Amino acid sequence: MTTKPLWTPSPERIANHRLSRFIGMVNKRHGLDLSGYDDIHRYSVERSPEFWADVWDFCGVIAETRGDRLVLDQDKMPGARFFPDAVLNFAENLLHRDDDEPALVFRGEDKVRKTLSWAELNGSVSRIHQGFDALGLEAGDRVCAVMPNIPETIMAFCGANSLGGIWSSCSPDFGVQGILNRFGQIEPRVLVVSDGYWYNGKSFDVTDKIAEVAAKLPSLEKIIVVDYLGRAAQMAERLPNAVTLEQFMAPFAPGPIEYRRVPFDHPLYILFSSGTTGVPKCIVHRCGGVLLKHLSEHQLHCGINPGDRLFYFTTCGWMMWNWLTSGLASQAALMLYDGSPFAPSEKVLFDYADEEGFTIFGTSAKFIDAVKKTGWQPKDTHSLASVHTILSTGSTLVPESFDFVYDAIKSDVHLGSMSGGTDLCGCLVATNPFGAVWSGEIQSPGLGQDIKVYDDDGKPMASGKGELVNVNSFPSMPLKFWNDEDGSKYHNAYFARFPNTWCQGDFAEWTKHGGMIIHGRSDATLNPGGVRIGTAEIYAQVEQIPEVIEGCAIGQDFDNDVRVVLFVRLAEGVKLDDALQWKIRDKIKTGASPRHIPARIVAVADIPRTKSGKITELAVRDVVHGRTVKNVEALANPEALANFKDLEELKS
Repeated sequence: MTTKPLWTPSPERIANHRLSRFIGMVNKRHGLDLSGYDDIHRYSVERSPEFWADVWDFCGVIAETRGDRLVLDQDKMPGARFFPDAVLNFAENLLHRDDDEPALVFRGEDKVRKTLSWAELNGSVSRIHQGFDALGLEAGDRVCAVMPNIPETIMAFCGANSLGGIWSSCSPDFGVQGILNRFGQIEPRVLVVSDGYWYNGKSFDVTDKIAEVAAKLPSLEKIIVVDYLGRAAQMAERLPNAVTLEQFMAPFAPGPIEYRRVPFDHPLYILFSSGTTGVPKCIVHRCGGVLLKHLSEHQLHCGINPGDRLFYFTTCGWMMWNWLTSGLASQAALMLYDGSPFAPSEKVLFDYADEEGFTIFGTSAKFIDAVKKTGWQPKDTHSLASVHTILSTGSTLVPESFDFVYDAIKSDVHLGSMSGGTDLCGCLVATNPFGAVWSGEIQSPGLGQDIKVYDDDGKPMASGKGELVNVNSFPSMPLKFWNDEDGSKYHNAYFARFPNTWCQGDFAEWTKHGGMIIHGRSDATLNPGGVRIGTAEIYAQVEQIPEVIEGCAIGQDFDNDVRVVLFVRLAEGVKLDDALQWKIRDKIKTGASPRHIPARIVAVADIPRTKSGKITELAVRDVVHGRTVKNVEALANPEALANFKDLEELKS
């Protein structure tokens, strides 16, 4: 049992933090006497509209108008509307700096290095903006991307959004069906793609995959191919209505960008759920809501100042890419990386941090754990002198990994574990810049978030594991789900279990220090290494294999992480030999993505299902973990549960 915190901020650090300056502004503006994180958090939920207006002013949001009304229907979830009269442009808030200092620094493993100044970034976005304008891109049109985390992805996003376009992206290792399951629902006019990508020292061509995708997206009018591997021209020649990015920009010279300002609730991004019960849900995020949420997290939680160097290891298929991109609004230089974080070795990201002077080093809990398992201690070879904050999200950061950061990476650093998600494009629980760091704990509820832990009856729990909920409205709640005309899918996703309450789908508990521990998902979503994966996307591939009748995928808690286990019911006379296992894994890899490949495949005689015929992953997961199955009476074949008890295959 830990009796001392791992780290406590110095008085000087607290005094110089942006949150201290924010509290000073709030006190002066409202005649208050707030001091400390608990005070400002209480204010942020008790006087939520004023808090978000304070964030707007403190962070210097650029807008045509904010309007006098701060919120409508504040008590409705869903339904609350913050700043209903505001008019602004998201990209304009990212690009208000225009000088020769670095804005984007990029590493593509050890293959590609690039740096762009603010002036160069603005110039490129201006030319892309003009190209989209010449295409007749209207506010609300969808621009989708299958791209690595490279500078051109941010340029293309800003160019599309400068005209009010709605952006959606995924990483280029997704399979054809995984891409179509997402973009096929939202009918993009433009598709931005790279000519391939690097991973673990190898190049991967995506021409055939993109050609197949394009053939099944009838809404597409233009494909823009970005040169990353040196093959863009050849790839563009093989695709319909395709040009290289250079060809797209060639007719236009850099100049002032004529931003198209839109209402606060205008769609900004479409992010995707994990596809647990079918094709992924299309989560539509509001431009003003995401901007305010990210500004509050970047400046008030993480203390980002102009000139900071912000790094987050992410792909363009994870909401942390969106979070990272917003760092431009706080005038931080973004440190981009694409490829394997272990190519050519486990030192690559730490080399990058020292070479470029990261101030904030963001990554996944799985990466920290993976470095720990190598036995190498970064502090022995790297100074990391510029790094003042290490951020972790994606999955639970276990106590041993907390200890590893302070013992083996850097002792004087703020380690901030965070948790939230695609659903709100931000955090529900996050860092507390004034508080101590305790092993295994997320420090505090996020500012503006009224967080509770509920029991099954919807009663708040002071201790013990329960459902993580948010009981107040906030600006970055999704606007809607795409193609959800009556709003029922949106309502059922978050608000059906507890009325007028956001239910996140996580098991959580409060700690005695006022922090929180997340114990994993409370639904059937898989989360290996912090990457959310939907079971339906696995089933869609497996069920195309003649030897497999049906499958059931769960996340098994194993070795301080979650691993995907796929149970298969096979056709009569079929054995699960090595050849069939390889066939299943290869089908999942090519049809969904490498992240969907199960760690274990186990053959079973039968799979439990409800009386309506739906496979019940939650019941299987409970049996595998030795937990009592609830609602056995709802199963059509409860005897099938015995197939999953004490399996030898899952003990190693």
